[in-house]
Amino acid sequence: MRASRLLTILMILQTRGRTSAETLAEELEVSVRTVYRDIDQLSAAGVPVYAETGRNGGFALLDGWKTRLNGLTAPEARALFFSGLPGPAGELGLGEEAAQAELKLLAALPADWQAEARRMSSRFHLDPRGWFQPGHKPEFLKLVAEAVWSETRIAIRYESWKDVKDRVIEPLGLVLKGGVWYVVAQREGNARTYRLSQIQALGPTGETFTRPKDFDLPRHWAESTRQFERDIYVGIARVRATASGVRKLKDLSDTVKHAIEALTLAPDAAGWCEFDVPIEEVGWASHEFSKIGNDVEVLGPPELRARVVGNIEKMARLYGLLSGK
Repeated sequence: MRASRLLTILMILQTRGRTSAETLAEELEVSVRTVYRDIDQLSAAGVPVYAETGRNGGFALLDGWKTRLNGLTAPEARALFFSGLPGPAGELGLGEEAAQAELKLLAALPADWQAEARRMSSRFHLDPRGWFQPGHKPEFLKLVAEAVWSETRIAIRYESWKDVKDRVIEPLGLVLKGGVWYVVAQREGNARTYRLSQIQALGPTGETFTRPKDFDLPRHWAESTRQFERDIYVGIARVRATASGVRKLKDLSDTVKHAIEALTLAPDAAGWCEFDVPIEEVGWASHEFSKIGNDVEVLGPPELRARVVGNIEKMARLYGLLSGK
């Protein structure tokens, strides 16, 4: 374990440059004291690692020094072939390049590892798209990708749920989530997320920008999505549901699912349970509950129950089950 950790520290310092002890400890899931001991071990082994003090301090390797210890292990090689996503690579215009890179990597592996890698790529396939999605490529995906790579500002016309506005953004990275492409971009000093399919027009500005050195796309995406999920659930609904209704409620979102799984449900003689679930704003929540049907009854708050009743009455009138408009 320690040998693997030392190699990881070495690779991080070689690829990223100066890195704080706290960052290393977080990534390695060890204490800061353990990191200091590992750094001492690297120094004793002849690795020219030194510490810089101050606000932006950390550990770094001597300029120009690189290790030759960069070979892959068999599990690492298998993981690389497992992680390839030909669909997204093709959408970015890199399908041929991704295939060529895979061939080169395969050719560079020892003979006994090549068979392992081929088995991995032939027996596992990753499809990031959800069911029944059209799977079309956003019109401006390649242009946005080029702007991300070249750190160039772009002017977009963007349709949000409120309105359509023209904006100039500084694209920091692209994310594919559930088969949908998003660009994380800086605007007015803040990182914001835009869905590519809602960009109506795009044009280059010819202006470059400086990417924040401390911006980490995976970390930002994880934090922002967690914050988004926390922020959209603004209330609580009291419901009663059958076993089928409980399953359908869990399918609404992970937040609702986790909330229900944290409860101890006690069905009555008829098989119904009464409990609380987190909800978004009332209009959207009423829409979601109406889709579930008669396996769930909304008991409160009164405004939400009234909205669900209104939805049911509109449907009944549509099919001629109620008179009036």
